Amino acid sequence: MSRTLFTNIGLLVTNNPKEAARAGGTDSPTGEIRDAAMIVDNGVVVWVGKAADAETGGGFDIDAVVNVHGNTLIPGFVDSHSHLVFAGDRSAEFAARMEGTPYAAGGIRSTVAATRAASEESLREHVAALVKEMHSQGTTTIEIKSGYGLDVATEERLVRLASEVTEEVTFLGAHVVPAEFADSRDDYVELVTGEMLAACAPHSKWIDVFCEKGAFTVEETRRILTTGIDAGLQPRVHASQLGPGEGVALAVELGAASVDHCTYLTEEDIAALAGSSTVATLLPGVEFSTKQPYPSGRALIDAGVTVALSTDCNPGSSFTSSMPFCIAVAVREMGMSPAEALWASTAGGAQALRRNDVGRLSVGMRADIAEINAPSYIHLAYRPGVPLIGRVWKDGELIAG
Repeated sequence: MSRTLFTNIGLLVTNNPKEAARAGGTDSPTGEIRDAAMIVDNGVVVWVGKAADAETGGGFDIDAVVNVHGNTLIPGFVDSHSHLVFAGDRSAEFAARMEGTPYAAGGIRSTVAATRAASEESLREHVAALVKEMHSQGTTTIEIKSGYGLDVATEERLVRLASEVTEEVTFLGAHVVPAEFADSRDDYVELVTGEMLAACAPHSKWIDVFCEKGAFTVEETRRILTTGIDAGLQPRVHASQLGPGEGVALAVELGAASVDHCTYLTEEDIAALAGSSTVATLLPGVEFSTKQPYPSGRALIDAGVTVALSTDCNPGSSFTSSMPFCIAVAVREMGMSPAEALWASTAGGAQALRRNDVGRLSVGMRADIAEINAPSYIHLAYRPGVPLIGRVWKDGELIAG
């Protein structure tokens, strides 16, 4: 790999305010440097600063030059919540919702049936296509959950296929109770915490539970998560999507890296999150697709909660792979500024995955970079639906554009 100079950067977003300020940029959370340059060596950022200072930027010999032509460079998006390994189509369900049918978690079971019947190769091809789609829209770090198998063999297959494309794999055997266990919930929880966990843990980093009416109770969630923690997995939680509940409090109590959805939060939930290290991951595509109310990113940020944005790419409640779309919706509907939404989509997502090597463009970080063909990241919300992402690099290597 070569030592590469990225130059003629109209606006560089570092998400490192101290480093940006030293280089003549802003000390805002996004750490912006105008008329900037950046040097990447062996897939890692080794220097950032003004383009005029690049020739003296640490005395590096340069092997290649990338001209950004005055465009904006941002850290690659960190999509910390997705369900990419599945089969089947639920567009008819979406159409019904648009005509007034309320969303319920029961549609997950139709995807389970299609996924169980799909071949391994077709699932592999489908997830590869979605990952490519995400890359083309600036996403460089992706979390993928299982949850569309709900039996031992299929859940193991899903986490194994996910592990082929990302290190951020989440075992979500506790997505819903499958139809064959409708009259024996305890037996399914026993399966999830026993044979299924044993089969899936070797391919997984995280464990997650859908703690919600119609899915799993708080008592069941606690049992599943604590068993997963004992097996060496780290906890995440789906909670407060369909209504208020105890899932947020449980996530904070167990030290979960993130609690996701957060559509219906109480004042007590917000206070608990503000006093914890648990990230509130908001999923604007879900509310767009389900016609539920949007959560208030403004209330969370004002309370001091760390917020992430993610696509929740899945076939039922949010079939979008576009982080720029989620940013636009968060700015329009959730009270977030363009800068806050960008930070939540990059550094916030990294915190939701407890990663300290992505989500920023500063010295020592992975060179995961997205180019916006515009003078500012504000255009992601200002020009919604326009394909503004140009070139994308992961570990300094071009992967899209």
